[in-house]
Amino acid sequence: MRVLIVDDHPIVASGCRTVFADEPEVVLLEAADAESGERVFVAERPDICVIDINLPTVSGFELARRILARAASARIIMFSMNDDPVFAARAIEIGAKGYVAKTGDPQDLVEAIREVGKGGVYLPSAIARSIAFAGPAFARSPLSKLTSREMEILRLLSAGKSLSEIAWLVHSSYKTVANTSSIMRQKLGVRTSAELVRLAIESGVA
Repeated sequence: MRVLIVDDHPIVASGCRTVFADEPEVVLLEAADAESGERVFVAERPDICVIDINLPTVSGFELARRILARAASARIIMFSMNDDPVFAARAIEIGAKGYVAKTGDPQDLVEAIREVGKGGVYLPSAIARSIAFAGPAFARSPLSKLTSREMEILRLLSAGKSLSEIAWLVHSSYKTVANTSSIMRQKLGVRTSAELVRLAIESGVA
């Protein structure tokens, strides 16, 4: 089974190699950003992609969308420092088969790869419980109002990108990105891009 790890932190890639050192049936491929991750996917067609959400340019969510646009049957596990159930819910929304928090047990990733490799889905029990019982707290989260594409644009705005730069990064038109930014402000009840950025930071998107 070939597994593509897309993460820009060398220590994470090294940790993954250590975790799977005793798993001879698992062959790891590596990439450090969305662009190289997409290239490796196209060239190698790995069985599973493990994608960090916080990549240097566009996010792992955007990479997952691109991969699934190329191969709807691609099996993707999102990997993140954030255990907020909203992020896990967005991962499921875009078509990921699993979500694993880096703050959890390293064995979670091993189990996720095994389960997704067999054609199943995987969420660590703590995150699954958080989603199941979040209730009103989930609904109150500002992020729950946003689609995964809106979260991507919000993240890029908070990184200081202009609307033109964002349009180029997400392969969209300037008009579409500007309209999306306006819709986000309405959804979140803020008036300016600066307020959007502050909310992004407070919500852990940035």
